[in-house]
Amino acid sequence: MRYSVDDLLMLMAVLRDAEQGCPWDIKQDWDSIVPHTLEEAYEVADAIERRAFDELPSELGDLLFQVVYYAQFGAEEQRFDFHDIVDTLTAKMLRRHPHVFPDGTLASRRPPGMSAEDVQTQQVNSRWEALKANERAERAQQSTPSVLDDVPRTLPALSRAAKLSKRAARVGFDWPDARGVLDKIREELDEVEEALAEGNQQHAQEEVGDLLFAVTNLARTLGADPEQCLRTTNTKFERRFRYVERELAADARPLTDASLDEMETHWQAAKAQEKTLTP
Repeated sequence: MRYSVDDLLMLMAVLRDAEQGCPWDIKQDWDSIVPHTLEEAYEVADAIERRAFDELPSELGDLLFQVVYYAQFGAEEQRFDFHDIVDTLTAKMLRRHPHVFPDGTLASRRPPGMSAEDVQTQQVNSRWEALKANERAERAQQSTPSVLDDVPRTLPALSRAAKLSKRAARVGFDWPDARGVLDKIREELDEVEEALAEGNQQHAQEEVGDLLFAVTNLARTLGADPEQCLRTTNTKFERRFRYVERELAADARPLTDASLDEMETHWQAAKAQEKTLTP
């Protein structure tokens, strides 16, 4: 027997039932579930990054469960339900893919003589952004629209910085090339040093934020995802530091007793070992 989406929705309804449900689930609300949603999204990304595809169905299920939570909250407050989510998503994707569904319906298809290769990626991206811009404009009819509208404030700061700068770049607010961003990074680094020389910690923190934003722009200019760049570096740092720990343990040297020079020696050895293993 295989469970269905309907089974999942029923399960959630029971979990939230005031008499038969789970005390923990009953206490949850819109705000309390958000941190879990973010955590589950990161766990999906982690499984993909590790190519742990055997774990992926479970991680994707956990992420889907978050959507079911919000659908249940919506149904309880008579705002929307899971089927409204599916309907809204499907309609939006049909609307945003006129190159695949010309009539905006599932019944319509791209002309038989036109292959996927015939549809230029640049044209698709252009249409996608134009459609999203129209949708943003419709939502902002009661206020002054901005190209920065609907960039979620709950995104990790690094990802949000990338999205904000990408939106601004689309309307020409950008450096002409990577060299311009490098100059900006040097400028921001100088300002950090000036703030430190002043002994003004708050000012230094603000300048570090500017420096991080500039570095995020460099990643964007290079066509890289800054969040993924940092995740890769985190993994590399962890791998090398664990090597330092192992080497010190082999010498019966507690980490807290080792000098910085000793740790640096093992760190460089870890880097050298990685180079020999890299094809």
